[in-house]
Amino acid sequence: RDALVKLSTDEVRVNIIRAAVGNIGESDILLASASNAIVLGFNVRADAAARRAAQDEGIEIRTYRIIYELLEAVEAAMRGLLQPIYREVVLGKAEVRATFRLPSGQVVAGCYVQDGRLVRGADVRVTRNGEVIHEGSVDSLRHIRENVREMAAGYECGVLVDGFNDFQEGDVLQAYQTEQVARALR
Repeated sequence: RDALVKLSTDEVRVNIIRAAVGNIGESDILLASASNAIVLGFNVRADAAARRAAQDEGIEIRTYRIIYELLEAVEAAMRGLLQPIYREVVLGKAEVRATFRLPSGQVVAGCYVQDGRLVRGADVRVTRNGEVIHEGSVDSLRHIRENVREMAAGYECGVLVDGFNDFQEGDVLQAYQTEQVARALR
């Protein structure tokens, strides 16, 4: 019990509703159902009535033989309750060297990839004179009339950015992706 309570943090708490010795019974399941909780057992079993009630009430029963496994399972569940942190990872940067208007009215940015890589479908930030003027995604990426999935540094390519047609020479495209970072409890 003390080890479980020590897992609590400012953001996520372990709330023990009842702790007792002996096998898991039907009354334990009914209490868990009323409290919207799960039942954890250490070196015990659930009797037949408890298993039946758990199935009827949709209550999860978890039993463990090793205390560290119980603690690790509760800690993992608590980590899942934490709000995730999102981190932006820059994929690459390209400079607009020319613009081309398609018959459809869309404007293609003729770019030179300066570093990293541009990836079709990646998020992209268009900056002009150091100021962000549009954020969208790479809709199309072409190299010598051929569709490509990505383009590495040192190559030229044509880029269509979803919902943006106001490219000018000298604009900079920065491709990035946002990834979720798992949080630790402490």
